[in-house]
Amino acid sequence: MAAMFLRSTSRKKNGKQHRYWSIVENKRLADGGVAQRHVLYLGEINSSQELAWRKSIEVLEEGKDKPSTLALFPEDRCEAEIGAESMVRVRLSELRLCRPRQWGACWLVVKLWRELELDRFWGERLGSSRKGTRWDEVLLVLVAYRLIAPGSEWRLHRQWFGQSALGDLLSADSSLADSHKLYGCHDLLLEHKQPLFDHLIGRWRDLFNLSFEVLLYDLTSTYFESNPPDDENDKRRFGYSRDKRRDCVQVIIALIVTPQGFPLAYEVLAGNTKDSSTLKEFLDKIEKQYGKAERIWLMDRGIPTEKVLEQMRQSDPPVKYLVGTPKGRLSRLEKQLLDKPWHQARPGVEVKLLAQDDELYVLAQSVDRVNKERSMRRRQLKWLWARLKQLSTMKLKREELLMKLGAAKQKTPSAWRLVQVEVATDKAAFTYRLDRDKLRRQRRREGRYLLRTNLTETDPAKLWSLYLQLVSVEEAFKNLKGDLAIRPIFHQSEKRIEAHILVSFLAYCLHITLTERLRSLAPGLTTRSTLEKFADMQMIDVHLPTTDGREFILTRTTQPEPELQLLLGKLKLELPAQPPPKITTAQAASATAL
Repeated sequence: MAAMFLRSTSRKKNGKQHRYWSIVENKRLADGGVAQRHVLYLGEINSSQELAWRKSIEVLEEGKDKPSTLALFPEDRCEAEIGAESMVRVRLSELRLCRPRQWGACWLVVKLWRELELDRFWGERLGSSRKGTRWDEVLLVLVAYRLIAPGSEWRLHRQWFGQSALGDLLSADSSLADSHKLYGCHDLLLEHKQPLFDHLIGRWRDLFNLSFEVLLYDLTSTYFESNPPDDENDKRRFGYSRDKRRDCVQVIIALIVTPQGFPLAYEVLAGNTKDSSTLKEFLDKIEKQYGKAERIWLMDRGIPTEKVLEQMRQSDPPVKYLVGTPKGRLSRLEKQLLDKPWHQARPGVEVKLLAQDDELYVLAQSVDRVNKERSMRRRQLKWLWARLKQLSTMKLKREELLMKLGAAKQKTPSAWRLVQVEVATDKAAFTYRLDRDKLRRQRRREGRYLLRTNLTETDPAKLWSLYLQLVSVEEAFKNLKGDLAIRPIFHQSEKRIEAHILVSFLAYCLHITLTERLRSLAPGLTTRSTLEKFADMQMIDVHLPTTDGREFILTRTTQPEPELQLLLGKLKLELPAQPPPKITTAQAASATAL
């Protein structure tokens, strides 16, 4: 149980007595004890007329453009004349706390937005509508929502915005989160995608001194639980699903990032696009945008074709690459690799090197990966063997047997390749046996990767560590799909679907910028845990009724916990000053109130 109350503390300074007011929270502990937490600091409220001239504050009065200076007195401690216009008596016993809303994470997101100068970038391009709508601020609301508490635009409009302090931070009202504005903002974004890439790269270069010599390229998909579109040109198509949802239409997202995770560019492609057909376009895009340079491209197997790799080798200057290779090529090179010695790249990782033509093949073997893949294979094979034994004892029709065998194959495809299953042609019976030759080949290849490169580097440790950087692009996709919840996508038009992905991309840009700050200043903390710590800071309106029928309103942010205070210091962030107080217009004549 927790309860809040008003507490005053007195301190003598320069021979004068001062009273300071705070709101404190009492929490009852399990052992019966009580712990107190400082929630809000209200400051000094005067006790005498003499102190009033020494301690007064500027107050924004409702209906006036300029602030006026007032001195506050508690109702029971006022020696001033009641009619003095610059003095206000407040009823501390009737203090109310209103509209608690999440402030800290919103403030941090606005800070990151302005650090990347996205306020200037979008302000110049989106501007205001004829009705005064600040589209750049609407976009900021969408991005902040995607980063802090992702969900539908309808939830943002109906619930989240009112529970956040974004309106206070942007000096805007709830119309900023009007549903029509949120949806309409999506229609204005896509034409600025390419200039956005240029702007972000320039900012990251200034902030973190980034270089873009090593680029990671990969693809992912995001699906839609909806009917296939009637328009044949719509990008939502059936294709190879990385989300294991072959029953749903999807789009492909191709992304280029640096080893630190900073994105250079992305494209939304049709859901049936082949991985191998995407790379050439991106090579041309990056070369056109940033000029020719000796960049190193890191890619997984299945993305580059032999033709594209040849073009990369023949270009001037040559485009360097380090790519994964399908295991079918390992079969062709096994004999040549057999006599090559193993070199230790790092503890638990050994490699063999084979130079061939203008390329270097690298066979890597990881002990940890061997154990993991072997365990997965054993688990699948054990389940499949038990299932086949169970099916062999069941009385089924032939069609039923084929369906159940097909289901077993779909559940354990890797293990199925190691078992030979023969179904009788005229009855519901089958035989099965383990293919030991295939099993031996599988065991030899478990935990092994075949890489190929046209780099002149021959140090196995450097080549292996370079390939491991592909984890960065996988982490980017993981953040987009998990932390930033890019799906479900509720939009129906293709243009708004792509704009939704652009909003998610912007949220990821803020995410990775904070990640880089944490990496150097507060290692060990994740971006999500940091946002959660900041989200604990609330903004609350403190209402103090006055004796003349008005209300004195103090908008205050809660005091940061010691852990957050330490984090603020580590990140070199300073919280802003508290907002100025406000006072409402008189609701009744002073004589009547008294």
